[in-house]
Amino acid sequence: MKKILLVNTLPENDLSVSNVVQALESEDNKVQVFYAYEKNFRPCVGCNVCWLITPGVCSQRDGYDELLKAYLANDAVIFLSGTTLNFVDCKMKNIIDRMLPLVTMGIHIVDGQCRHIPRYDKKFRFGLVYSGVADNEYLNYWMERVTLNFGGESLGAYPVSDVKGVSACI
Repeated sequence: MKKILLVNTLPENDLSVSNVVQALESEDNKVQVFYAYEKNFRPCVGCNVCWLITPGVCSQRDGYDELLKAYLANDAVIFLSGTTLNFVDCKMKNIIDRMLPLVTMGIHIVDGQCRHIPRYDKKFRFGLVYSGVADNEYLNYWMERVTLNFGGESLGAYPVSDVKGVSACI
């Protein structure tokens, strides 16, 4: 049984949320849902405190540290997002931007590309499920790049109508 973290920016009563949870649980996974819709996470301010002063700890004291710990405690993370302008909604973009404390400021070369050095000995597995209209090819590319920056593996990007696709990859 795998432990899956579902980071959800949709309203809790959105039908997509229960459909995604049901699909993930049908593969005999234990699913923890983090409801970010009501959270007021501030954006990353680029202060580098999480890298230099308090390694792994964001300077913003808005409850995001709970989510950082959950990333480490689960086998895979599925982001569930609405869409805006063919991309994830602003809440999801902010949540992913705030993941920087999971890596260090140090850079190393991996396959000819600069990458942050992971802070933790963990291979992150990230996937995206989105509700609404979006450019699936671009979202897959974006998830691949995000995951690459965290030294992990992309599970891909899937519209809610194809949630079985992401649950099969876990």
